[in-house]
Amino acid sequence: MRALKEAGALVLGKTVSTEFAYFAPGPTRNPHDLSRTPGGSSSGSAAAVAAGYCELAFGTQTIGSISRPAAYCGVAGWKPTWGSVAADGLVPFAPSLDHVGLIGADAATLAAGAPLIDTGWDAAAYARAARRFEATRPVLLVPDGSYLSQTDAAALEAFERAIERLAAAGVRVVRVPAFADIEDVNARHRRIASAEMAATHAPWFDGHRALYHARTVDLIERGRAIGADELAADRAGQGRLRAELDAALALAGADFWVSPSAPGPAPRGIESTGDPVMNLPWTHAGVPTLALPSGEALEGMPLGLQFAARSGADEELLAAAEVLEAALAR
Repeated sequence: MRALKEAGALVLGKTVSTEFAYFAPGPTRNPHDLSRTPGGSSSGSAAAVAAGYCELAFGTQTIGSISRPAAYCGVAGWKPTWGSVAADGLVPFAPSLDHVGLIGADAATLAAGAPLIDTGWDAAAYARAARRFEATRPVLLVPDGSYLSQTDAAALEAFERAIERLAAAGVRVVRVPAFADIEDVNARHRRIASAEMAATHAPWFDGHRALYHARTVDLIERGRAIGADELAADRAGQGRLRAELDAALALAGADFWVSPSAPGPAPRGIESTGDPVMNLPWTHAGVPTLALPSGEALEGMPLGLQFAARSGADEELLAAAEVLEAALAR
């Protein structure tokens, strides 16, 4: 926050989040349709940007809390490589999974904000990548298989149309089978999240249990039942997945993975913030992701794509953002 202020940002205030960044929603609604959720946990941030109250807002992601709200609200979102943006001042959800990122009006806004909060930002690497992508369009990798099958049929059709539009703009698209073990990845991630949430809240949960939402109570109770050996094994899986994803990009000669930002459009009602399942493996691996509006709509609501880079390649990912955004807007 201090870095943004020193760069001239005018801070308007705090936005609504779900309870402790989990699934218990606040009162925020989707600016595109007030009967629908804006997503979460960064619900207020995505809604504020989409409604035009601000151009840039902070968000956090432990499962899908930047990419999904950005998609539901038709704006852009950046989840950095895990650990590259300090989480100081946050009440942790799950420190092994928590990411601090940005939700912005467009790709250029994210690219302007990222260097201010990423302490390891390499301006020269960003400039080199920007020149490369101006001359040669990115190569994208589509993860075919069980992971994509988690998307609703109509949203999957819209995803394929968006991929065709990217290809028509000169973006090369390669398809490979991926995430054959997606159910194991999903379960592993949720165990880490619940165990670390339980540890975070251990000092005060028993004394204030009645104040917690039932969904949060359920998560913490499940987390208390997870043993240290199981948690250590699950955390080791994060590194394995990260290595697999980076290796697949290298083998295919691709720059980024591309996938839907959510299983479908924002659900009706505000009792749920939607399903983060499409964001989960990228968060689990800690690799950087970029969420952009796809130029497609379903039920009158925006849809989005998420692009994932190799670990540490945030500069490359954001350097390609405007090129990808323009291709999707064709």
